[in-house]
This record gives sequence, C-alpha cells and structure tokens, in this order.
Amino acid sequence: MVDDNGSIRTLSVDIGGSGVKALVLDVTGQPVTERGRLETPQPAKPDTVINAIAVLAANQGEFHRVSVGFPGVVRHGVTETAVNLDRDWIGFDFQTALANKLNKPVRVINDADMQGLGAIAGKGVELVITLGTGFGSALFVDGKLVPNMEMGHHKFRKGETYEEQLGRAALEKIGDKKWNRRLQKAIASLEHLFNYDCLYVGGGEAVRVNLQLPLNVKLIPNITGLLGGIALWRD
Repeated sequence: MVDDNGSIRTLSVDIGGSGVKALVLDVTGQPVTERGRLETPQPAKPDTVINAIAVLAANQGEFHRVSVGFPGVVRHGVTETAVNLDRDWIGFDFQTALANKLNKPVRVINDADMQGLGAIAGKGVELVITLGTGFGSALFVDGKLVPNMEMGHHKFRKGETYEEQLGRAALEKIGDKKWNRRLQKAIASLEHLFNYDCLYVGGGEAVRVNLQLPLNVKLIPNITGLLGGIALWRD
C-alpha cells in the first residue's frame, strides 16, 4: 500500500456536470501529479463515467486508494440523486463498481462535501457553496460534516431554487452582472439562515464572481474539490 518513499498515494476524482477531473495526492494531501480532465460523457451514465475515470487514472501514475466527489447525495457509497448526470445513478453502488474497475479501495462523498473538506478551518459554523453546472452546498460545525444537505434544490427567490437561479444555465442566460447581483442576495440570505462564521465559495464558476464580498466570505480555487480527497481517509 505504499510507494518507494513509504507514502500512501490517493487518486482524487471530482465529477462535475461538464468535466471529470483527477490528480494524485501524497499522504499530506499535496498534489504529486498534474490535474487531468476529461469532458463528462453524454449521456453521463455510470459505465461511461467510470470508464472516463479509468482513463484519467491510467495517466496519473501509481496510487493506492481512491477518493471521489460526486454531484449528488451519497450514502454508504450508493448514489441516491444525480440531477445533473443521468437517472441511472439513482440507487447505484458507485463505490463498489469503481473499486472493482480500478482494483483499489474507493470512498465516495458528495462533491461539495469534498470541496469543503479541502477548504475549512475546522472551527465554528462553516458553509461551503459550489457554483458550477449546479449549485452545491456543504455545512460543517467545528469540522464535523452535516451530511446530505442538498440546499441547491431548495427555494431561493421568485419560486425558483438556488440552482435554478445560480446554476450555469442561469449564468449563461442572464450574464455575469445580473448573476452576481443574484449571488449577492443569496449570500445575504444564507448568512441569515445559517449564521455562519465563514462562507467558502468555490466551483468552476467562482472565477466569474465580481462583487465586494463580506470579510467572512472567501473564494476558493476549483482544485480544492480535489485536495479534499485526502480527508476521506482520515479515520
């Protein structure tokens, strides 16, 4: 289970609605390879996404275990929702299927949860939102994850959900300026709802954020979704 330096290497995978990303982390959580990326297969069914992960894994060199961030509710390695992928994921034992494909131990978690694990300080109430194809969210209290919080599908404004108002489709429809105004309203709403100590804003569209953020709101790079992979094996 170790490489020549005596260090366990973790293949960290981030599945999104538009791209599947992967890199290898050392035992401290630092990247030891360059990030690989493939377009998310369409339709994004389990077998085609697993094959894409296998292609990325083959180009990442040696690794001993696998962490995966998945865009939906995950319980005991089984994917229960997949709004931005394909209905075939509902009730799919992803963890077992990928472990069999790669012949390595695998742990799967919600993608926003994994991004949060790579970002949080572990003190107080910390909220993470991810802006991409959809709208992901993760809540931590003193470093402990509150699981399966799919806030993106809850009503936000004008009868629409956070994802409908702030997902990539909305961004492309209304443009950066109006989208940023909506995001500002969302941040204010979330602060009243959670009374968080810190809010982290990540995901592929976080680069489009262009507004004066409160002091307790921080932008995090998209690679954080991969860096959080090491935390899945801290037990």
